[in-house]
Amino acid sequence: MIDRDRFPVDPWRLVEKNYSIDDAGVTETLFTVANGYVGLRGNHVEGRHAHEDGTFINGFHETFPIRHAEQAYGFAEVGQTIVNAPDAKVMRVYVDDEPLSLDVADVREYERSLDMRDGVLRRRILWVTPSGKEVLMEDERLVSFEEKHLAVLSLTVTVLNADAPVTISCQIINRQDGENVYGGTPNAPKKAGFDPRKAERISERVLQPQEYWQDAGRSALSYRVTESGMTLAVVADHLIETANEHTDRRLIEPDIAKNVFRVQAKAGVPTTVTKLVSYHTSRGVPARELVDRCRRTLDRAETEGVAHQFERQRAWFDGFWERSDVQIGGHDDLQQATRWCLFQLAQAAARADGQGVPAKGLSGSGYSGHYFWDTEIYVLPFLAYTTPLWARNALRMRYLMLPAARRRAFQLNEAGALFPWRTINGEEASAYYAAGTAQYHINADVSFALAKYVRATGDVEFLHREGVDIAVETARLWSTLGFWRSSDGDIEVESFHIHGVTGPDEYTTVVNDNLFTNVMARFNLRFAARTVREMADDAPDAYRDMVERLGLDPAEAEGWDRAAEAMHIPFSPALGIHPQDHVFLEREIWDLEHTPPEKRPLLLHYHPLVIYRYQVLKQADVVLALFLQGNHFSAEDKLADFEYYDPLTTGDSTLSAVVQAILAAEVGYQDLALEYFQQSIFVDLADLHHNASDGVHVASAGGVWTALVAGFGGMRDHFGELSFDPRLPADWPSLSYVLHWHGTRLQVTVTTDALTVAASGGEPVVFSVRGAAFAIGDGEEVVVPLTDQGPVIAGRPSLRHLADSRREDGTLLVASVPTVTSTIPIIGLDDGTQPGVDA
Repeated sequence: MIDRDRFPVDPWRLVEKNYSIDDAGVTETLFTVANGYVGLRGNHVEGRHAHEDGTFINGFHETFPIRHAEQAYGFAEVGQTIVNAPDAKVMRVYVDDEPLSLDVADVREYERSLDMRDGVLRRRILWVTPSGKEVLMEDERLVSFEEKHLAVLSLTVTVLNADAPVTISCQIINRQDGENVYGGTPNAPKKAGFDPRKAERISERVLQPQEYWQDAGRSALSYRVTESGMTLAVVADHLIETANEHTDRRLIEPDIAKNVFRVQAKAGVPTTVTKLVSYHTSRGVPARELVDRCRRTLDRAETEGVAHQFERQRAWFDGFWERSDVQIGGHDDLQQATRWCLFQLAQAAARADGQGVPAKGLSGSGYSGHYFWDTEIYVLPFLAYTTPLWARNALRMRYLMLPAARRRAFQLNEAGALFPWRTINGEEASAYYAAGTAQYHINADVSFALAKYVRATGDVEFLHREGVDIAVETARLWSTLGFWRSSDGDIEVESFHIHGVTGPDEYTTVVNDNLFTNVMARFNLRFAARTVREMADDAPDAYRDMVERLGLDPAEAEGWDRAAEAMHIPFSPALGIHPQDHVFLEREIWDLEHTPPEKRPLLLHYHPLVIYRYQVLKQADVVLALFLQGNHFSAEDKLADFEYYDPLTTGDSTLSAVVQAILAAEVGYQDLALEYFQQSIFVDLADLHHNASDGVHVASAGGVWTALVAGFGGMRDHFGELSFDPRLPADWPSLSYVLHWHGTRLQVTVTTDALTVAASGGEPVVFSVRGAAFAIGDGEEVVVPLTDQGPVIAGRPSLRHLADSRREDGTLLVASVPTVTSTIPIIGLDDGTQPGVDA
């Protein structure tokens, strides 16, 4: 999947051995450095020929009116998109007034590396100028995890074989609005064509200049965002170390700041320029105050020293890997990719500090910097089991969104709260309601993540103080969105139904009784009822505060339990599977095996109405429910459902392969599980979906951890009970991972013939392995022999599994591909004759 001559295997680093302009967008994403608050795309310091000169700050956005071709009540009205913050990465080099431009330069040596042990991006270039001067350039880039508002960039230039004039031009550029700075229009679309995964573009000016100034080596720019009213300041200090003679000059304008160093370089004498940069943003604080905050950040960093910032970063990552690393024996290529994915999760979430985790992290503008359900289902499990504080911060973001979510529920005629499908500021930003607002399952996803966090940590204080508000308000929505029906048989049976929703599969929209939605809503209702009852018994003071705060009627919990027990779960006796929704099986089957590759992904080549008429999935839907709520389905159910839906799943969403890998491993398709896992782990590193240039697929990276721990490692936590049933791939000698359960660190190691659990710190932990119960305390180790790695089924399911299968009404299931014909078909009568004029 990867050119290993250019990107060699290194278990701890992502290394690039030669430069190519052809995939600049992809490598910019892959070599991003970020900390969850600020992200610097992997643009080269020269600031030329970038796909997207990106500097992104979590939550820093602009708003704009959504213009619907046909407006209707309740449509989302105000869009939101992440803003490209001023770019401080630029440190341009001139030798003999000749600029370095990688696309044409004579580069004799090149190596760029992202070291995941310390979070530092490094580059080393040996450049030979047209006049024969050999110039060694070494640069480093760090975004601090300890100082969330700080970035450090350094560049060392050494002319090896001659004296020469060297100029280093350090710049801060407003690329969001600064047209024609060094030519071209910043962030202009690079190619024509529709792609809903890309960010919106705003043609009007976004960043309104506020205070800007220079003082010696310090430059400051600040802005107010035109419509959202957010403010930003960026201040940079410039330090030079050299034995060479040098001078400096400065320039400051509203959209650009320059600190230029002119050096009379002697042969072999290095010149190092270090740039310390601070970003601060706010939803309303005046820009001048943010400038002062930047000053304080830089003063503190300079007092501590630049070297100290690198030392603190390394110590921070030592702690991160101690509690987060997953080790795959005997496969350095998979080890490298795994650590890159886990590193991306840290870069996206570590210092989000109450903001959400954007779908692309801070590595690109894809999906406009929005937060989705991706965080709760795919990212939060990793956070909860490795660094619970990050999970709590992510959940607090949802808690803070409750006022807007309540308004949205009221607008849609429902009680409680409805979380937005995609958002930055808490308001719904999805213009296409069928695949946006209709995905009511977002409510259950948030509550599920809350429950998982509480199960993993035992943090009932957060649950009782803030989390319960999420549980109650989401349950209230289901109680009004759903409705009751009674059967007409001899014994009256009541059932609870949810209509007019869209599940995770966005190729099937606005349906009745989507299985995933119903299963997850059932969990949500039960969790809310259990939580308020436990609070009444165990935390009466917190319970009274909650009742007063939310106006809770004790009878509501009884209603939630009753609805959960009666929740309709679709099942087809004829096919022996769970239909994805009430009418899913009535649709024709899309023959994916015979769909031309150039027609993929389907969403870019077929109108939604064409797709909606078929049994075809963008991503796992029922299969995801089988994993998240696996304790409610039998092994036979899981196998039958997996074999039915797998051939219908396009994988057009990167959220799919990780879930398919987990279920494939559980039901026995071990080789297929590994295939799906490899698709997931290399989705960005190998640009498998051809859109890595828009940013990292953060949810897929989170899913990689889950695929390893829950898929191959076999971990489950249903009902808050920790259990293991591993599925180690046949050619893996071992798999080792870390879990934190109620404050106890568990090191879990799976080999072909044993599962070993070692505990350190915390209280004793009870767990089970394939039904056998065990307990472990601090400093103890439990070794459980394994006779096998679960069932093994060769091959993969295909549409041939459906041969001669019939629906409930007896009609045959037939697969086809939508086609356009140049002839008008004649529809025959049942007796084979053709209809006449009078028919």
